[in-house]
Amino acid sequence: MPLGEGGGGWPKTNRMRSLRSCSAEALVSQPQVARRSLDAVAHSVYPLLFKASYFLEQAEVIRVLLGHWPLEEFRLSALLGPSAEYPVDLRDRACRACLEACVQGLSDYVLHAKGWRRLRMADLTGVRDVEVQQCPCGRALGRWGRTELLCRTCCQLQVEPCTAQRPVQVLADLFVTDGNFKVVVQALGPIGPTPLQLHCLSFRADSLDPGQLLHVLRLAGPQELHRLEVVHNVRLHAGHVQQLLTQVGFPRLASLTLPAKAFDPPPGSPRAPDSEDPFFTSISWELSQMSQLTELSVAFSTLTGKIQKLLGNLGTPLRVLDLANCSLNHADMAFLAACTHATHLEVLDLSGHSLVELFPSTFSRLLGRAAPTLRVLTLEECSIQDNHVGMLGLALSPCRQLRELRFLGNPLSAVALRRLFATLCELPELRCIEFPVPKDCYPEGTAYPQDELDMSKFDQQKYDEIARDLHALLLRAGRDDIRACTPVFGSFDPDIQETSNELGMFLLQAFKTALENFSRALEQME
Repeated sequence: MPLGEGGGGWPKTNRMRSLRSCSAEALVSQPQVARRSLDAVAHSVYPLLFKASYFLEQAEVIRVLLGHWPLEEFRLSALLGPSAEYPVDLRDRACRACLEACVQGLSDYVLHAKGWRRLRMADLTGVRDVEVQQCPCGRALGRWGRTELLCRTCCQLQVEPCTAQRPVQVLADLFVTDGNFKVVVQALGPIGPTPLQLHCLSFRADSLDPGQLLHVLRLAGPQELHRLEVVHNVRLHAGHVQQLLTQVGFPRLASLTLPAKAFDPPPGSPRAPDSEDPFFTSISWELSQMSQLTELSVAFSTLTGKIQKLLGNLGTPLRVLDLANCSLNHADMAFLAACTHATHLEVLDLSGHSLVELFPSTFSRLLGRAAPTLRVLTLEECSIQDNHVGMLGLALSPCRQLRELRFLGNPLSAVALRRLFATLCELPELRCIEFPVPKDCYPEGTAYPQDELDMSKFDQQKYDEIARDLHALLLRAGRDDIRACTPVFGSFDPDIQETSNELGMFLLQAFKTALENFSRALEQME
């Protein structure tokens, strides 16, 4: 439920465009003419023609351009990004027709390459997945779909005679689930020479079992991996994580996300005191050996009293830290407020902790130290109530660089929200606020935190009135650049959106397996 649209936005496509970019659009808008003219086009003009073709969604021209690419490198993100000559930014257009044409063009290139062709590397990373596509067709190809398309193409080329003198190195962001696991494994581990050699820079895994995860990561080239996200329905415990870090190894990893309960001990292992937990000790040591790690997400893991051991010996300061619902205690918060990481944090998630009620001074000190760098702060379901708003406002006041603040799921009234919004208007860089449905809109006595069913049972008309009032407050303060909204069921997640059917089936199968195990246990008891 958006409250205000803000004053930002992408550069207008007709602003400050060069004559060359206009000419490029005119040429590619006539595909047949463009195809006949390519032999007479200077090699330096190919990038401009590609961007014009992508902007106008001329898939046929894109395929021909890639099939005849005359340069040593093809970097998709750089080609789609803004430039002085062509200021529009197209990196948030995950256009299905254009991306399919790119992969088809690469396939054409390696199947028909001659000795004079130079392409050695194609970087297909850097496309941003957004909720609303701006391309003419409006049809997106998400990260999972891009993975499926690229890997299937690589597999098809493995059985074709290759005329290229050397393979083209293809850099990709992969999203692997049980649904595309087999084709990804085949693409990453070809039996013989292959014209497209796949290299993974970013890897997201969902709906895999631990064995599948370890297998595909070994094939993905962990020595090159920069980002690893293991999420949702990958059931890992501390034994699996230890095995992942010790046996596979990720020397260049900059960003690591682990699923819920990833630090729980393996089932049946003897319970050891926290200070002597061999799995946690090993995991902490392995993380400390990663010289480039700057982003760590370990949400929904019980880490009470363990934060100093986990973060204290890291070789680099963290810029991104997600400790949502980790059951932090006073010692954990005191360490966070005092550690080196605090002065480098740009993104921080402490959701699920009663910060203002239990750790008011420590929380304020943490924000004060993080203020020069902090850009995004998430405080969802932190039991922030009306009587906490004054203290929260004071804690946030030094955060002059803050751009996004999310505090859904907190029991705040409309009056308290108005007070908080008045304070937030003083933060000059703030552009996005995600605020909760005011508790005035729910039946009296509603308990927090809410489940999804209770969360949806609010007075829409009353919410709309309060939202308009808050919007008016922003306008009176001259802050029409702030977009405020209430995504009741969470922000848009393109990866979950794309694979929701498969995830649903995975959950149903897991539930069925649990019931079968329970039934067998009952039969054995009888």
